[in-house]
Amino acid sequence: MNAHFSFGPATGVGSLPGGDAREAAKAATGSFEDFPFLAELPARGPGADMIGRTAGMLVELYARVEPSGWRIGDRPGRDTKRARSWLGEDLDALEEFTQGYEGQVKVQAVGPWTLAAALELKNGQSVLSDHGARRDLAGSLGEGLRLHLEEVRRRLPGAQVVLQLDEPSLTAVLRGEVRTASGYHTHRAVDRQLVESALRDVMGAHGDGPVVVHSCAPDVPFALLRRAGAAAVSFDFSLLTERDDDVIGEAVEAGTRLFAGVVPGADAPLSDPAGSVRGVRTLWRRLGLRPGLLAEAVTLTPSCGLAGASPAYARQALAHCVRAARSLADNPE
Repeated sequence: MNAHFSFGPATGVGSLPGGDAREAAKAATGSFEDFPFLAELPARGPGADMIGRTAGMLVELYARVEPSGWRIGDRPGRDTKRARSWLGEDLDALEEFTQGYEGQVKVQAVGPWTLAAALELKNGQSVLSDHGARRDLAGSLGEGLRLHLEEVRRRLPGAQVVLQLDEPSLTAVLRGEVRTASGYHTHRAVDRQLVESALRDVMGAHGDGPVVVHSCAPDVPFALLRRAGAAAVSFDFSLLTERDDDVIGEAVEAGTRLFAGVVPGADAPLSDPAGSVRGVRTLWRRLGLRPGLLAEAVTLTPSCGLAGASPAYARQALAHCVRAARSLADNPE
């Protein structure tokens, strides 16, 4: 993996407000003519949220909703069936609006470490606390993603499928900051090599296809993700500090694409497109990178999912990403 891929200039992160699959697909495909995405609609309820949707993809592992959250069970229940049904609806809608499409399309799923931190075992303990359970979960996820990606390719035969793994809990897993069920303690930090190995294995579900890893948490481990095989890293640009300069520069020089979240994920006044990318240009100058490389190396997105935004703002935010990307390409200096 780690082959150099080129990506569209702008796309969404994943979630959108509301519960209408066709409206969401219309927004996700109409806003990004050259890099649409499969929308997620968590407002529909458990099974449409990012954890539930991915739990519904697992092979030979099933999860159900308990008062404490999602818990592994013995057989597929109504929560699994609901998650799969909603995913099917969303794929139907995406297929409808991408007839004959031959560009890139992005689909999202939760990565192995955020999923392990969110799922409980039958005894109520976190999957994260059990090495064997973590290994089984990663294996089940990898196989589920392989089948899901096959289905997407069957429905969109001309498209190049990009897989995004959502890992907002990854930094907390590495630092030992994920809280136990009681809330009084934290789980031990997981060895970085184990984290990297599991990510690499799950990314392998996409074969030679490009994988993006997304986190809108601070201190995204760019170097680890690059070593694991991520073709791109998606992050909230506002959380970067000058401490991140070295790892960002190394990532860009190694060919890793940056999916920079520059548009607020919740309702907020939107600046002019050039203003939205001013920080990206400043970072480029600080790193001493060639301005002409900007459009090749950066894809613009909202800072995180848009599930908490109003429908009107969500549409504006997606359109703003496209205009900001155009500004970046037209005026890289």
